[in-house]
Amino acid sequence: MIKFTLVTITYNAASVFMRTAESVLAQTYHCVEHIIVDGASKDGTADMAMEYKRRSDGMANGHEVRVVSEPDKGLYDAMNKGLRLATGDYVCFLNAGDFLPDESTLHLIYNNARLGSFENDTSRMPAVLYGDTDLVDNDGRYIGRRRLVPPERLTWRSFRSGMLVCHQAFYARLDIARRTPYDLRYRFSADVDWCIRVMKEAARMALPLANVHAIVACYQREGQTTENHRASLRERFDVMRRHYGLTVTLAMHAWFVARAVLKRGR
Repeated sequence: MIKFTLVTITYNAASVFMRTAESVLAQTYHCVEHIIVDGASKDGTADMAMEYKRRSDGMANGHEVRVVSEPDKGLYDAMNKGLRLATGDYVCFLNAGDFLPDESTLHLIYNNARLGSFENDTSRMPAVLYGDTDLVDNDGRYIGRRRLVPPERLTWRSFRSGMLVCHQAFYARLDIARRTPYDLRYRFSADVDWCIRVMKEAARMALPLANVHAIVACYQREGQTTENHRASLRERFDVMRRHYGLTVTLAMHAWFVARAVLKRGR
């Protein structure tokens, strides 16, 4: 059976961690690995993660929970650690506070991507499975659908128009993800760069990207990137310039500004 690895990065996340953990614990899909990479939290997060592991281990749900708690060099260093630890066919990063919409989410991804047809030849599986995202507030309450909508056909060039697929709704084949670790030069936007590089590798390998036509993640909007918005924008400009060239990047940013002005004028 196709195995999903979900990686959750935590640091002093005791107030929101169980929301994430419970959504994974509830999954009716049986072949699931949940890796918690904790940055040596001081608020009891690691203890909560271990208690969650004990609960999961005591259930006949086919889930495997692994917990690592130690100092790291930041968010993306922790994500690279998660990539090295992962053993699934697909990996997705579901950070503390984010959660899966309901208990059938992974079953829905498996069925809608027709992964059963690849059980005997996993080398032919789509490079990426992707879907839509709902936004929630700090308390996990629904805010609305994410403004950027995943395209019917996604390619690495699609992100010229922005990050059309949320990081939490982007399931990458582990063999490809491992070959394209997060670039630690970026503090806030390495996820954008990583998604583009994964999709570039998919194109090189002539592998499809599969739209599962479902909401597959609830994303807690407030986070590190939101708190450091200006620095994040500078990094995203650099990511786009590296992948798409300066002319295209300037043109797209001019369009972003014009669109924002038009919206304010309505």
